[in-house]
Amino acid sequence: MTTMEEVNLQGLSAEKIEKVAFILKAIAHPMRLGIVKLLAEHEELSVSAICEMMGSEQSLTSHHLSNMKLKGILECKREGKNILYSLKMKEVLGVLKCMSGCDAL
Repeated sequence: MTTMEEVNLQGLSAEKIEKVAFILKAIAHPMRLGIVKLLAEHEELSVSAICEMMGSEQSLTSHHLSNMKLKGILECKREGKNILYSLKMKEVLGVLKCMSGCDAL
């Protein structure tokens, strides 16, 4: 079993661990991960574009977008009748990159 002291020796402070845990909780859903992936590939997307690319209903997609916006993962801006979403917390990409290189997955 790894102790907190051993983790800290590996360059992870308690503050960094808290931030990673917050990010993981905020994106811990297949649809949210899919949205983050899309926004990593495109600078910004409208709700309707996200729905089309994900094959999801607008109400469910909007729920997940609102949740991630509330937690500071995403930001949005209005452009005419469209609301465009983009990644605000870029650290999410580092966490996902780290996870994608994990041999256990």
